[in-house]
Amino acid sequence: MSFKIYSVIKTEPSCDDYSVKVNGFPAELNTARVSACPINRRWPGHQRGIDQSEAVQFLSMETDEPLRFEIKPKNTFDPSELKIRPKSLGIVPEVTDDGIIVFTLEKHAYFTVEPFGRNRALHIFADAVQTVRPDPCGDGVIYFGAGEHDAGTIELHSGETLFIDEGAVVYACIRAVDADNIKIIGRGILDNSRNREKILFEANEENNRTAVNNAVRKHTVQLEYCSNILIDGITIRDSLVYNIRPIGCSDISIRNVKIIGCWRYNSDGIDMHNCLRVHITDCFIRTYDDAVCVKGFDCYYKGDVEQAVYEAMHRNGKVYDEFHDVLVENCVIWNDWGKALEIGAETRAEKIENIIYRKCDVIHVMGAVLDCQNVDYADVNNVLFEDIRIESDELIPPPWYQRSDSEVYEITTEDYMPSVIHVSIEFHHEYSTGGKRRGRNRNIIFHNIRVHGTRTPTVCVYGYDNEHRCENILVSGLYLNEEEITSLPPENLRIGEYTENVKIESDLYKNMAKNTVDSRNQLGNNPCVRFDNPDGKGPRVMFLGNSITLHGILPAVGWFYEWGMAASREENDYVHLLKSEIREICPDAAFCICQAADWEREYKNGSEILCRYSEARDFEADIIVMRIIENCPGKDFDSERFTE
Repeated sequence: MSFKIYSVIKTEPSCDDYSVKVNGFPAELNTARVSACPINRRWPGHQRGIDQSEAVQFLSMETDEPLRFEIKPKNTFDPSELKIRPKSLGIVPEVTDDGIIVFTLEKHAYFTVEPFGRNRALHIFADAVQTVRPDPCGDGVIYFGAGEHDAGTIELHSGETLFIDEGAVVYACIRAVDADNIKIIGRGILDNSRNREKILFEANEENNRTAVNNAVRKHTVQLEYCSNILIDGITIRDSLVYNIRPIGCSDISIRNVKIIGCWRYNSDGIDMHNCLRVHITDCFIRTYDDAVCVKGFDCYYKGDVEQAVYEAMHRNGKVYDEFHDVLVENCVIWNDWGKALEIGAETRAEKIENIIYRKCDVIHVMGAVLDCQNVDYADVNNVLFEDIRIESDELIPPPWYQRSDSEVYEITTEDYMPSVIHVSIEFHHEYSTGGKRRGRNRNIIFHNIRVHGTRTPTVCVYGYDNEHRCENILVSGLYLNEEEITSLPPENLRIGEYTENVKIESDLYKNMAKNTVDSRNQLGNNPCVRFDNPDGKGPRVMFLGNSITLHGILPAVGWFYEWGMAASREENDYVHLLKSEIREICPDAAFCICQAADWEREYKNGSEILCRYSEARDFEADIIVMRIIENCPGKDFDSERFTE
């Protein structure tokens, strides 16, 4: 059992809001600059004023044992206002008579201590103990040890590992193009504060809300058309634009990353464009714009936008026109501007599908929390937001745009609350530029969404026209302070035109967990026997079963798919897993899927029911994989007829 506090390099800005002891030992703290108020200065070529930011402190360490924290704020505070977020950690602090905050952390976690509300929070990043370290002198390892390093732009190539060790502060941007098997790892700090935009020409500031097209700005980590990527453990501080931006990449793992110090617009967290197979887990993300975004290609191209997007999607003989298979889980989100967990706004992709956000804590909100804004042409489908915990402040400062130097931020209303759920198809004056196609949003589930705060959550769903609709949007299990909401007043439920089957219902998954799915009409009017490569010359394999094998769309229980009901994705049900493995051995195998819930229920009807399965018998399978009889009625069971 051990813990270690990482060494600190003192950098600008400076801050001494807190002194901290961990298990009795004094801890050094890092500093970062964050947004102090949600005013956005977006006219071309001009960054926000530094007076709109504030310095905060953060502690970086690792542990595999319980830790006793003693935290002394420099200024006095009201103990009744003290919060430790996320609430899900269950940390209950004590405050001593001399104003010291005392609590125990049972295991590694990322969290904030907030005696003064949203401002001047202490951030604590307690990593799990690092068990594997690459050899700093190993082949393909680019190593930065403790100390400051001004590295400029670091180019990564296939097979290379960038290792930023604890105690290191590396001032850099990272780039990789057409690289495979790359890693960015370590417990040090990747600092982007020395990255500045290049102004191309002066532009009028008044009322200008378009993109910064007169400036060239580099993202902190930009990965283009790469595969097999690992980003693990690092802290990213003070990004100029996006912190991590993969474009056309595949097989991405981002874990244990801490993002802080975002105050310049628009310092998004992790924004991905037309990627495949992404897993983001156990990260802390505090941003001054959207936190995690699944996007299509964007439109910031000169000249013919459509042609530029086409060329970006068709590269080196490969096509990058879809985005699918994303899992974002166990993350803590602090949002100082924009949206928390998002699909869009840019959606230039043929499909965006199989996207899961789950088990995340959103500890501060500013814009729409769970968002799907489809401003281009993607078919967005099969999306799940599940087990999301949202903490809203009693007073949320409303965001607004600064239109000139003379404007100073002030809170004009005390009842601002952004939408908790927002789903839309729309044309955006900026993001849709150069595109005429619109998309669809369908089969989107929000399950077990828990809001902690004083205001009723708002749900918004809008389509575009009859051909571009929002369909099958289910909110199942929406809670406000542990009380389930099954209906909302009109001002909180905004369902626009061109929507279909939008529901807010009690937690229907409770019934699914009890295996109470009705055996009737599991496929609607669709055939109960289906084939895949039926004329194949390899072995003939039949899958025979009920809802675990195949179940059609059933909105009544929150099911909007057509695959085995035990799986969250099509490729994860047992049929598709086995088919994939069989094809590795016998590429020309033939498959039949036989959904036999009707037979289970009506087995007594002999030839009348069996005639529905004649195609399955005619398939003449060599191998039958069977999972059957759960739906056979127990009442008046006829064992002889059943055996026959």
